[in-house]
Amino acid sequence: MPTSRPSIAELRAATQPPQIFERNSGEHWAGRLYIRRASPYATRVFLRLGLSADAVTWLFLLSGLAAAGVLCLDGVVPAVGAVLLIQLQILLDCSDGEVARWRGESSPRGIYLDRIGHYLTDAALPIALGVRVDDVTLGLVVAVLVLLIKSETALVHLARAESGKPPAADRAEVSAPRGGLLRATRRAFGFVPFYRAFVAMEFTLLALAAELAGLSHELLVVLVPVAALTALGHLAAILASDRLR
Repeated sequence: MPTSRPSIAELRAATQPPQIFERNSGEHWAGRLYIRRASPYATRVFLRLGLSADAVTWLFLLSGLAAAGVLCLDGVVPAVGAVLLIQLQILLDCSDGEVARWRGESSPRGIYLDRIGHYLTDAALPIALGVRVDDVTLGLVVAVLVLLIKSETALVHLARAESGKPPAADRAEVSAPRGGLLRATRRAFGFVPFYRAFVAMEFTLLALAAELAGLSHELLVVLVPVAALTALGHLAAILASDRLR
């Protein structure tokens, strides 16, 4: 049975296999850049405390909801707080998988809770921004579109499973559209990745920048057509790629 007091080197070797960093969409850039450097230290604390992987996932979920709750409040300090809470959430998101790999606890339940945490956070943040600027309706519209975008991705796995196919490989060449025009358009948008505005970390950074510039309501207004365009473009890219073949 794995020890609950491993060294950092042992944790890195056992819980951060190379394939984690090779995934096309499964690892946030912040994880690759700096959070994976810190996560083994947090993981070792959770192991010593006897926390299960699911318990860490619940902390991950709560930190995302806390970020949304803080973002509802006016001022720069709450906006900074939301950014920091999402940083914590990404750290917890790394650590729950590391705890699971160290203890051999990987399960459908853990994956399900992880997905629920991402869905709740990414939908709650635009609603929080709507509360912040006193325009909840627009916040709800953006939240629904964000959930649609995430559902488009999730339904790929469901469609493949129900047709008896294995999961699609998480590689850039699989997710890229086959058609020349759509492929070129997707590549062009890659230089201006506006679709990342709906990822929790980028969303809170945008909310902080908008607060500093006094443009919080304007940000919310702009996010509506951007979210609609992202949902349509994402659907088209999926249908034109090899993910459903």
